[in-house]
Amino acid sequence: MRKLMLGALTPRLRLIPIGVLVLTAGYLAIASPLLAGAKPKDRQATVTIPDSDRFIPFALTIRAGDSVHWVNHDSDDHTVVSDDAVNTTGPTGVNEVLPADGGSLTLTFKQPGQFVYFCRFHSHLDEFNQPVAPGPDGGIQDSNGNFGTPMMGVITVVRGNF
Repeated sequence: MRKLMLGALTPRLRLIPIGVLVLTAGYLAIASPLLAGAKPKDRQATVTIPDSDRFIPFALTIRAGDSVHWVNHDSDDHTVVSDDAVNTTGPTGVNEVLPADGGSLTLTFKQPGQFVYFCRFHSHLDEFNQPVAPGPDGGIQDSNGNFGTPMMGVITVVRGNF
């Protein structure tokens, strides 16, 4: 009986080296470009403006070298303006209009840091260079008299993979 059981396991045991070989080949196919110093393909994240005055997502984390693509799906024009007083990465001096119904912008972020941006039609900077809601001279007031939150977003750029 014992000899019969060992004989039944032998074909299965023969498959173990083949499985190890397949797994090793798969690992090398994936890892060899990285081990050889090749850079993984840069990625692109998307920020949308729906049919309301906001950026979705509000906060975004990307890798250095990645791009962010803004698309305006609203029926109103919006802007992407960089808050250069507080930003530690990204292009400076950004002040781009995104026309209604499909206007877009793509920026590439090469260094780690933070990039704060806002819509100048629906926010402005206070004395501390922080985006705030427009207040009585602009913006939408709710039934309680509040002007809501500023239309802004934050991109955090990190090194390497995450």
